[in-house]
Amino acid sequence: MRRYVLTGTPGAGKTSILRCLDDLGYGVVEEAATAVIAQAQARGEDEPWTRASFVEEIVVLQRQRQLAAPTTGSVQVFDRSPICTHALATYLGWPVPRSLTAELERIACEGIYERQVLFVRNLGFCEPTAARRIGFQESLVFEKIHEQSYRSFGYELIDIPAGDLAHRVAAVSSVISRPAS
Repeated sequence: MRRYVLTGTPGAGKTSILRCLDDLGYGVVEEAATAVIAQAQARGEDEPWTRASFVEEIVVLQRQRQLAAPTTGSVQVFDRSPICTHALATYLGWPVPRSLTAELERIACEGIYERQVLFVRNLGFCEPTAARRIGFQESLVFEKIHEQSYRSFGYELIDIPAGDLAHRVAAVSSVISRPAS
């Protein structure tokens, strides 16, 4: 099973690309952080990212989703990975919890994800949402932290440039549809 990570700037269109890939028949796994935020907000917690356990909750859900992902087909595409969670902890100024360190070691030792990471570039704006309360300038800071995190863990970034959705989906599909080497 080849597992690719789709990552990049907040608000860059990763979810739209992921939905199109799902429509094309690829196995897809949605982002954990957004789900953790939505669950907390549904319980009345407005800013769950301000609490220390936030990063650990993401780690747990990411691992659950990775382990539960259907193994049919030869390719899965993940909206973010534990490397993104590392970047998030860095961005938020939280220490990297032991659970995240262990998960980073596990994905490296087991070779969970392909070394090529699909890095979706910003669209020149970032629309805030209930779960994404970040402006465009801050999204660029977060983008840089993501790049640095993936490179420091030895991943190769494959740029998915800004553009219309069809071209971006085609760019991703061209990478993930290549035969395994």
